[in-house]
Parts: sequence; C-alpha cells; structure tokens
Amino acid sequence: MPLILGIETATEVCSVSLLQDGKMISYKESAGNNEHSRLLTPFIDEVLTVAGIKPDKLDAVAVSMGPGSYTGLRIGVSAAKGLCYALDKPLIAVGTLQAMAAQVMAKLKNEINDEMALLCPMIDARRMEVYHAVYNQDLNEIKPVEAAIIGTDFLAKETTNHQLILFGNGAAKCRDILSFRNNIVFLDNMGASANSVALLAEKKFFEHEFVDTAYFEPFYLKDFIAAKPRVKGLYSNNG
Repeated sequence: MPLILGIETATEVCSVSLLQDGKMISYKESAGNNEHSRLLTPFIDEVLTVAGIKPDKLDAVAVSMGPGSYTGLRIGVSAAKGLCYALDKPLIAVGTLQAMAAQVMAKLKNEINDEMALLCPMIDARRMEVYHAVYNQDLNEIKPVEAAIIGTDFLAKETTNHQLILFGNGAAKCRDILSFRNNIVFLDNMGASANSVALLAEKKFFEHEFVDTAYFEPFYLKDFIAAKPRVKGLYSNNG
C-alpha cells in the first residue's frame, strides 16, 4: 500500500499528513493566518520524524490544488514540487473543495440523516464572494467549482429538492443571508485538511493519476490582482 505525504495550504489552515494503508500515521496542523511559509517545511520534517519515515520511502506527494489563497497555494505547490524533484516521486493534485467534502464524510457520515443531502464546501474569496462546489455523498460533483457572489437566490436550484450542508471558511458569510431556508444546514469547524488530501490521493495513486511536476500550476480560479502599494511619495497626486 502506498505511503503518501499530503500537503494542505489553500486556506488559513496549514497542515501536513502522512498516510499509509489508508490510515493517517502522522499529522501536523496550524490554523494561524499567514504562517504557511514559516511552518510548512518544519511540519513536513516533523510528520516524517514522528512516524520514523525517511523521505525517500515516500511513494508520492499529494497537494491541495485549489481554489483558495493565491499565496497559500503557491507555497504548498512549490514545496510539493521540490520534494518530488528531490526524491524522484510522483506528484498528485487534489481539488481542495472535494477534499473538504471528503473530510466531512469521513467524520460525519453516520450523523447525516438524509441520504440524499448534498455537500457544499465553501472557501472565502473576499468581500461577499466564495469559491464553492456541490457534491453528493459519494463525492461526485453535482455543481462544478466556481466563484459566486452570495445573494438570497444563491444555491436556490440545489436546495429545491435536497438538504444542503454548507461548511468551510466561506460558509459563515451565508448564515445571515440564507438562514431563512429550512433545508440548509451549517457545519462549524469543518475546513481543509491534509488528511483528506492524502486520502483522495490514494485512489489517484492506484489509477496512476499523476500531474506533470514541471508544468503543474495551482487552480486559482481567479486571476491574482495585486494592489498598488500606497507608499508616501511613491505616486504623484495624479498617479
């Protein structure tokens, strides 16, 4: 059975997981903001050390591919690529939203009373926008990944005939706007995790579903727009 290192940096969570035979054998996580660049490499070292595993024993490296934080994704993918190059191991990319849905099913499958309920992981995309997708409980995609602005008609079609379970760091934005719908359930403390990244990567490993380490790029969904630095004296009044 494969030994897979999972990396998750698409949201505020920075986590690393080591999976063998479908079971997590080592895990490290921090939910602090803007800590990915400082914590990721030490987390990788610690996860391997705690498990007593040398890096060259890994069978593959899996990384959360997005959508999510532009900077976080760059850090995670760069680290994963570096490991794959150095160790000559395959790289596996896992969709962040699907991994979040897998996390919910792994933890709460027996607590979901409606077998037809749909899962809607959400990632904060700033202001009133979220990255989201909808999956059934077999993790098949019902609604593709997209960015959307939250309004009262948001996800109206998906909630017509199904209970919809919302979670992730973007779901909190929807509470006040969508609380009038009885068929929407909100889950707290269900975000992204390297453990579910590694778990989904295991299936991809057996199916040889690897990405090209040299050319792979994160799935940003939206172009990164850098704001002008407002340094005093740098711009004229007309600039």
